[in-house]
Amino acid sequence: MRNKNVLRITQAALIAALYVTLTYVFAAISFGEVQLRIAEALTILPMFTPAAIPGLFVGCILGNMLGGAVLPDIICGSLATLAGAYGTWMLRNRQPFFGCIPPIAANMLVVPFVLRYAYGVELPIPFMALTVGAGEVLGCGILGCILYYALVRHKKAIFRSENANVPDPQM
Repeated sequence: MRNKNVLRITQAALIAALYVTLTYVFAAISFGEVQLRIAEALTILPMFTPAAIPGLFVGCILGNMLGGAVLPDIICGSLATLAGAYGTWMLRNRQPFFGCIPPIAANMLVVPFVLRYAYGVELPIPFMALTVGAGEVLGCGILGCILYYALVRHKKAIFRSENANVPDPQM
């Protein structure tokens, strides 16, 4: 039991570190009305391990802080990532496309309001939902699925068979 807790804490810390690193390295495209946050590809990881849920949440908090986000963005954006990660975990026995839907939806619903009320962006909220959604489809949907298929072949070695219910890709 102790080894399993250490494994989950280690996985969560690594995922958080990856999220922060990717957000910081690609900061130029990770923030704003039109954003492509490469780190959002990691939101597929709850399909492999529940440790990804707190890892993504902490990573988003730290990534937003280092990126210079304002407090409402740090809080609300990170909660959107947490909700999306939990939704992905709940869909872990489905195909990866379905696991991408919760983070995309959560960010499309939350981030436009953060942009409007925390940053004063005057664009229409539905338009910002579309631009944020497009970036999320690219980051979570396309890059996330690519990451899923790259990892699923090695899931037992990488995740120590923690979640044996991860479906194999059907090509």
